[in-house]
Amino acid sequence: MHTAGPVGLSGLCRVTDHLYLSNCKAANDSTLVSRCNITCIVNVTETESRCTLPPDVEHVHIPISDTPSSPLGDHFDEVADKIQVTAAGGGRTLVHCNAGVSRSSALCMAYLLKHQGATLLDAHKLLKACRPMVRPNIGFWKQLICYEMLLRGCNSVHMVASSMGEIPDIYQDEARNMLPL
Repeated sequence: MHTAGPVGLSGLCRVTDHLYLSNCKAANDSTLVSRCNITCIVNVTETESRCTLPPDVEHVHIPISDTPSSPLGDHFDEVADKIQVTAAGGGRTLVHCNAGVSRSSALCMAYLLKHQGATLLDAHKLLKACRPMVRPNIGFWKQLICYEMLLRGCNSVHMVASSMGEIPDIYQDEARNMLPL
């Protein structure tokens, strides 16, 4: 697995040599898309983008809302395989949602699980390294945990009880690490 690219690039973050993650604004910047040699854009928003992007860029629209009950997991294999096929053909895929925080990051983690051999814990760490604000909603976490179990037969992330309700144990660990000594 490759290491994440630098944070930034106007909201477009390089996760691997052939996978990028961003918000809607960066995804609709045709100059930025061209400069990064993006050949496929996966738009995970409720509505398709109205912006004009280069015609040679393939577009895939996954109409999912950012709610815990949304069936994003139904698209894990489809998107992961699309990213893999694009990479095998020498292309680069950009996955985006409105803010580049929940839906798109969950799909990127599914790809890392399926095609890069990452655990869910490692996939999350990789995404956080290149885009610190990634934070899939609780429903997407539960779907990712089930997906990791399906692929690996074990889990590296678990849901735990907290004062805010159920959360992934990595959020509990992050909160502990932020407490003053």
